[in-house]
Amino acid sequence: MGQTSFCTTFETELIGRLTLASDGEVLTGCWFEHDRNLERGAAGELVRDDALAAFAPARDWLARYFAGEKPASPGPAHRADGTEFQRAVWAELERVPYGCVTSYGALARRLGERLGRQTSARAVGGAVGRNRLCVIVPCHRVVGADGTLTGFAGGLDVKRRLLELEGVDVCRLCDLLAGRAALGGAPALNRQ
Repeated sequence: MGQTSFCTTFETELIGRLTLASDGEVLTGCWFEHDRNLERGAAGELVRDDALAAFAPARDWLARYFAGEKPASPGPAHRADGTEFQRAVWAELERVPYGCVTSYGALARRLGERLGRQTSARAVGGAVGRNRLCVIVPCHRVVGADGTLTGFAGGLDVKRRLLELEGVDVCRLCDLLAGRAALGGAPALNRQ
């Protein structure tokens, strides 16, 4: 018999339902309603438990986030299983400030500096795509090198809505990046 994880849902007006998972102690998953990663991301059987204490900090953090506040970073206590490289990429995602964006290439360069070895934007993109903690580990803040909103488990409309909630002017994003505006957490895209 496989490992049991607990789950609940969190409703948002902005992007719909999120499914939260926990091992009973910390958050282990947060997926969009139609997230392709939900099936493969939950370890073992998911048992619904809306009253599990481990979900309270996540609900509070998400409520503040979707109310337009800038909640604490990192978010609620969480853990996600993955390779050493994936975990390093996810940790780097948590360093991208609220209201800012970065590119896969910029993430790869910063990660390469931290790891002491070169890594590719493609490899980083693969790890970003396997993020099990959407919104909380902000993979929505990663855009293409040319500023385009690229592949996203929740869909590009959801990515756009999350960035706009954080004050990113998505319409100007491509123009700013094409004009070589600073990328990788640059406050140039912050709410003014």
